[in-house]
Amino acid sequence: MAEEKKKNLIEEFIEFVSRGNVIDLAVGVIIGGAFTSVVNSLVGDLIQPMIAAIGGNPEVKGMAVVLNGQTIDFGAFISAIISFLITAAAVFAIVKAVNQAARLKELAAEKAGLLKKEEEEAAPEPRTCPFCKQEIADDATRCPHCTSKLEGYTNAAE
Repeated sequence: MAEEKKKNLIEEFIEFVSRGNVIDLAVGVIIGGAFTSVVNSLVGDLIQPMIAAIGGNPEVKGMAVVLNGQTIDFGAFISAIISFLITAAAVFAIVKAVNQAARLKELAAEKAGLLKKEEEEAAPEPRTCPFCKQEIADDATRCPHCTSKLEGYTNAAE
């Protein structure tokens, strides 16, 4: 029984790892790790030197307090916040540019007739009974929920 449980656990793990969501997440983490070095280089090698050239050193140094032999470095914390904000702004600009490029590509494909408009693709709204407001088939002449007679109902016996 322990071996059967072990085999089931291994099969469950393989099934879990084989699912698309886990693989997508793994790819995202790997690409995110590679993208981190690109963003760090952008911020550290381009943006911060430009800020330093324009307005002085972007790092805040000398703001520290010593309490009972422990140094509380406010300057390092403020520098980290500034670095984070610069990095976030750089990532925002990159994502915005990529999204704009995707929109332009979609617009060009739509103009070229390669994409259908959303209105053409959207399914028609389902028909509802005017009495009980339940969804009914498009060709129904009586409501299956409240048995009301609908438009197009004919019965020779009545």
